[in-house]
Amino acid sequence: MTSRPDLPVPIEALPNPRGGSVRLAEMALTDALHAFERQGDAAPALKRAISALHPAGWLPAQRFAEALALVAPLGDESDATHQRIARAVSVFGAAVERHNLRELSCSTELFDHYRGLHALLAAHTRIAPVSYDDLALAGRAIAPSTLRGVAPERLARVRAHYEQTLLALLRAPADQPQAETDETFARLDACLGDLTGPDPYDFWRLASSTVRALRERAGRFGDLPSYADAKRLYARFNLVLADQAHASSYAPRSLVRATLALLWRDFALYGATPEDAGHVDVLRDYGLTVAWHVAATPASEAAWERGAAQATEENSQDAATRDLGVLRVNAAAYEDFLQSAEASIDGLVERGSQASETGSVDSEAALHAANASHRLGAAACALGLGHVALLADTLGLAWRRVAHQSDAAADDARGLDASIAERAAQTLRSMLHQAAAGIAPAEGRASIVALTAMIERPAVITR
Repeated sequence: MTSRPDLPVPIEALPNPRGGSVRLAEMALTDALHAFERQGDAAPALKRAISALHPAGWLPAQRFAEALALVAPLGDESDATHQRIARAVSVFGAAVERHNLRELSCSTELFDHYRGLHALLAAHTRIAPVSYDDLALAGRAIAPSTLRGVAPERLARVRAHYEQTLLALLRAPADQPQAETDETFARLDACLGDLTGPDPYDFWRLASSTVRALRERAGRFGDLPSYADAKRLYARFNLVLADQAHASSYAPRSLVRATLALLWRDFALYGATPEDAGHVDVLRDYGLTVAWHVAATPASEAAWERGAAQATEENSQDAATRDLGVLRVNAAAYEDFLQSAEASIDGLVERGSQASETGSVDSEAALHAANASHRLGAAACALGLGHVALLADTLGLAWRRVAHQSDAAADDARGLDASIAERAAQTLRSMLHQAAAGIAPAEGRASIVALTAMIERPAVITR
């Protein structure tokens, strides 16, 4: 979390005053907290919250609420357990009321509580440990991350140098001068650069971007946990080097997810500046969008925070609203979204059709379709339309896969069926028509399943 003295309270992400609210979930979480405080049964209220979050498409929030519902009966075990669960309900309820879907996905505070809830469950039942990406990337397709073929002699030299440098990093004293630590990081980065290939989905491209972003964040704000995350990733990357030495063509999916989630975390919570364009390009290739933060200074954030609080109060008092199922949206924000969405979906469908109408994939048209999808996904996320945002982001990733593999190899491009993306675009258009008619958009689950199978299909790699 941030600890800037000019902000009124420590925050991880700014409230989204124009974002939609799930009032049924907010009220249910308030009731659940009151039940905990009275030593009552919070399970019915938590189940109401889950029932409201699901149709809104707030998947990470729904997953958190499900964990709360599972652990709620354990609240009577001890005062410490009771307080721990009540604190998780309180923090989660406050996050839901900020209407920021990216915060609900990427908040480190929420994940710490989520992990704590699972630790309580693990004491009573066999349950798999959770990782940060379980919330951050909930429901999202993950493109396979490739490991290109490298001459064995060259790979052995790079690996030996990497292991030697990594050992020096892990054994360095806590009070080591920062200049020496930076030099060690630079040598490790040079190794990753030697391994990176031209494929946009080359694992070492993602790995290099992530550790650099974490270190930049740590250096900019004195964020020691980001340094620790970077060191842990460097250590895990050594295992991938061993896999590559044994001719593996893909990095482990679990590590790809963990790495991608850490890269997305800070940009999702705090926004990106123009200097972060390279990192944002990597995220976009994996179907993740961020908000651009033009003036990311403590003073500007404090001013934005005050303005957000004022706008939230004004919206609650004066602004007209529209109900889309369980989601209540600001009428002005809703109209703005529909206008921008109409242009994006028209461009998306038009470009998508051009991408395969001749029987061959047009990479430029596919990239235009991908960019239109990303714009639509970001706008839907800001409004709170979770199902629309997830389908749009997944569709954007699918079109980027088509475009990049079209550039790489014609055989691979034929393997990625662009007609799947075209059908998903029509589903997305139907969901937008529902929203325009004042109806809650459908889930679009079938399209997401089909796109996910397409996206996660391994490419043919020539080693």
